[in-house]
Amino acid sequence: MPQWVVGDRGYASHRFRDHIWSTGARPAIPAKRNEAPLACPDWIYNNRNIVERLWARLKEWRAVATRYEKTAVSFTSVLCLAATLDWIK
Repeated sequence: MPQWVVGDRGYASHRFRDHIWSTGARPAIPAKRNEAPLACPDWIYNNRNIVERLWARLKEWRAVATRYEKTAVSFTSVLCLAATLDWIK
């Protein structure tokens, strides 16, 4: 179970934050510009670019970007293969 759920301002709804809290995780989503600022740790939110860069590298694989595989198990296996080869590289 994740401890934090990181998202952009596009996910900054009260309903979505309540759903994250109900799963036992803490939301690290900055408030919209017209709302009062919320407690969002900067170090967690700023590290989300690591995940975004990983997805960008994984999407260089055509099978990951277009999701050729029909089942979730097949897609997960291709995703793991791409991540492993990216890690080795």
